[in-house]
Amino acid sequence: MSLTTESHAAQFVDLLAPASPLGESDAARITAAWAGSGEFGDHVVYERDRRWTFAAGVRARVVVTRSEVIVDDAGDRTTTPWHGDPADALAAATASLSIPDWRVYGWVGFDFCAPYHGILDRVPDDTVLAHLIVPEFEVTVDADGVDTGSVDADRARRLLEIAAQATVSAQSRPVDVQSDPDDYRGRVATAVAEIEAGRYQKVILSRAVDIPFDVDIPATYARGRADNNPARSYLLSLGDLQAAGFSPELVVAVHDDRTVVTEPLAGTRAFGVSADQDAAARADLLSDAKEIAEHAMSVRACFDEISSIAADDTTAVSEFMEVRERGSVQHLASTVRGTLADHESPWRALEVVFPSITASGIPKTPAVEAIDRLEPRRRGLYSGAILTAASTGELEATLALRTIFSSGDGAWLRAGAGIVAQSTPEREFTETCEKLGSVAPYVVPR
Repeated sequence: MSLTTESHAAQFVDLLAPASPLGESDAARITAAWAGSGEFGDHVVYERDRRWTFAAGVRARVVVTRSEVIVDDAGDRTTTPWHGDPADALAAATASLSIPDWRVYGWVGFDFCAPYHGILDRVPDDTVLAHLIVPEFEVTVDADGVDTGSVDADRARRLLEIAAQATVSAQSRPVDVQSDPDDYRGRVATAVAEIEAGRYQKVILSRAVDIPFDVDIPATYARGRADNNPARSYLLSLGDLQAAGFSPELVVAVHDDRTVVTEPLAGTRAFGVSADQDAAARADLLSDAKEIAEHAMSVRACFDEISSIAADDTTAVSEFMEVRERGSVQHLASTVRGTLADHESPWRALEVVFPSITASGIPKTPAVEAIDRLEPRRRGLYSGAILTAASTGELEATLALRTIFSSGDGAWLRAGAGIVAQSTPEREFTETCEKLGSVAPYVVPR
């Protein structure tokens, strides 16, 4: 779409077809400026393959709580009790929309898994398990510039005006992540003892870090994205919740050819210290028996999950134990894929793989129960997923880690580590600090 005004014509031309490719920091800054303007209502920014989508406004909304599905379809609001599987509730809610060709954006919280693992009765009644919107419009940004698509001329003009004026975000105020007020080390020791007693093999325990000042979430996203290299990134404001993050890992994706993919990460060392130290940490990661065993255990579990929904003889590990650098850390990473069986659906794939093995544990049910007992605060969106899905059958859920959260209750960070029999409390605490380093230095006060 081409737009011109006397005052901004050159800037618009630059953004629609820049003379040189837009950088990743430019794209993040532009989408953050749209989000921060407050002019476009609820929104989700989603980056995949270095292409940013700004999905904003609400044509339809689907919210799943512990006991109800709330659908607002172009002003027609219905509230329906649900029982059984929340993935089925989401499938039914999206199928009921009056919009024939829909695409939803939003999030699924960690407690979405509660019915599958016997802890739903511990989840408060008003807990939101999923929040999705069909946006009024979508605008994309990539190296080739801004594509306003079918957005009406007035709104497109305003989007381009804001983009042209987007500047480097304000000064960040790093957050101290070294304190341990809820005895994370003690909880790790308890988990190790439970593993040694045979209650489960692995559990991911996390800790929250409260931020003692109001936060500008879009500005934090822009600053953080400049120094991170995530698998995917996101920035959202839906209802009371704002979040921005730099996800290292895909939970599950179903493509239009019915390929189903998951990408488990397990095994972590610091990254970005210096070339020599990063190389030494990489070598240590690739030779550490504890990290290798933890990773292999996770890949085996993911293989079994994909096999359970894939056509016979299509499940394979296409990449195994590569090192992927993600912001302030580097991980052992693998890819497991298959072809979704004819009788299975994308929502069923989400149900089977969620929550990610690398955010819960092995076996999942006792690990989820241990998380519920040993963590003093509910996770909410943390270690859930940012989700996009379409009526054509595509679905993608990216793991909500390396994320800053904000609501009426304040702002916070959260990180966890995989606990196995060989774990030590001090090393696991250090690992959480390393992961928090992907976000904590970039927090911008409001």
